[in-house]
Amino acid sequence: MTEKNLGAEARRPIKIATIGGGSSYTPELVEGFIRRYDSCPVRELWLVDIEEGREKLEIVGGLAQRMVEAAGLPMEVHLTLDRREALAGADFVTTQFRVGQLDARIKDERIALKHGLIGQETNGAAGMFKALRTIPVIFDIIRDMEELCPDAWLVNFTNPVGIVTEAVLRYTNWKKIIGLCNCPISMRFGIAKWMDVDPDRVRMELSGLNHHFFVTDVFIDGKSRFDEVLERYCTLPVEELGTMKNIMAIPWSNRLVRGLHAIPVSYLNYYFSTREELEGLEKDYQEHGVRAEVVKKVEAELFELYKDAELHVKPKQLEERGGAHYSDAACSVIDSIVNDRGDVQYVDVQNKGTVTSLPYESAVECACVITGDGPKPISVGELSPAISGTIQMIKSFERMVAEAAVTGNKDLAVAALVANKLCDSDAVANEVFDELCEAHKDYLPEFYNADGTPRDESEARAVTSQVCSLA
Repeated sequence: MTEKNLGAEARRPIKIATIGGGSSYTPELVEGFIRRYDSCPVRELWLVDIEEGREKLEIVGGLAQRMVEAAGLPMEVHLTLDRREALAGADFVTTQFRVGQLDARIKDERIALKHGLIGQETNGAAGMFKALRTIPVIFDIIRDMEELCPDAWLVNFTNPVGIVTEAVLRYTNWKKIIGLCNCPISMRFGIAKWMDVDPDRVRMELSGLNHHFFVTDVFIDGKSRFDEVLERYCTLPVEELGTMKNIMAIPWSNRLVRGLHAIPVSYLNYYFSTREELEGLEKDYQEHGVRAEVVKKVEAELFELYKDAELHVKPKQLEERGGAHYSDAACSVIDSIVNDRGDVQYVDVQNKGTVTSLPYESAVECACVITGDGPKPISVGELSPAISGTIQMIKSFERMVAEAAVTGNKDLAVAALVANKLCDSDAVANEVFDELCEAHKDYLPEFYNADGTPRDESEARAVTSQVCSLA
């Protein structure tokens, strides 16, 4: 009898470290591990946070412990501010943190809108600065992983996933990284609903990048039904198409969708309906504040719920947070690696020729067969001219931002912003970059010393090389 056929009690226990354990998403992660315990017995779940997140960690950690206790499982949930203790011997490390917390996102969105730019945390100026704050911390985590859990998989859903994954793959020796997003899962569920079939019967071909991909084929029971799905998409009212909670639902013309011969992820609204999205964000800002301020209120309400000592399940209200399925996607990937399932999931991995139009070393988001050795990408081939241009633009942006984060090259960062369609002015790019740099200088070690004085590029490179083994 193989280990795959043994019961949970006979399996090797699994240790997972979750960086950013005080996140409001954590109950979904815990729920996912509880549901899969028979096949994927997580015996140790370490929730890690920093001092500023101690209160949230204790609140959400308490709920996590109650959930496990109610399930009657021998899973130990540890709460700690000591990241190295949590990482020691871990089999999987999941990352879901936000450098500077929501206040940093508020600054990103407010400053971008002030300069007439879309302020969205994974796109344009706001996305770039979230990446610039995040990449040094991810590299620091990897340095610890190299020492303490060198065989672990890093499962990242800290945004912007595409740029973070790109930086790790290009500038470190760590290749066991999987980037996750909830968009493909939502699209698969949507397609299943349009076609009135069970989601398990649906497989998609994805072409592109995180938050910037197209569904270029759909298989139902292994048979391509894409033309039928595309026509169905063109006949549905926009409210039935589904979109992310942080994106205004703007219907694309049937001419566009048929011309692309692909179904765009909803985040492409920012690029295909830039004017309308910006107007909507500015209107929302005047009425409710930026999206991050709305999220901050939702989070405050969630944590009040989490404090209830009688609560021992994930509350329904978590779905209002706007990131449903992120954590469940992480649980699914981990379960499939542990059990060598060979099922198809949608993740960010190194390209390795999967999309021949993109660099071999770069990160792509695609359908992968998940095995005991990790994700195996399903070949896409060459991108069609209809979708290649916008994908190439964003890949250039991702590469330039990743390099700027490693080298401390501010000029390159500005050039990256100008290259992004969401910024149509060199002068504005310089202005917004300088203002965001000043706003976040405490979280930008690639640009600033501890005393707030600017670093030169050679200093930044030296600091980065100390943080992580650079390739």
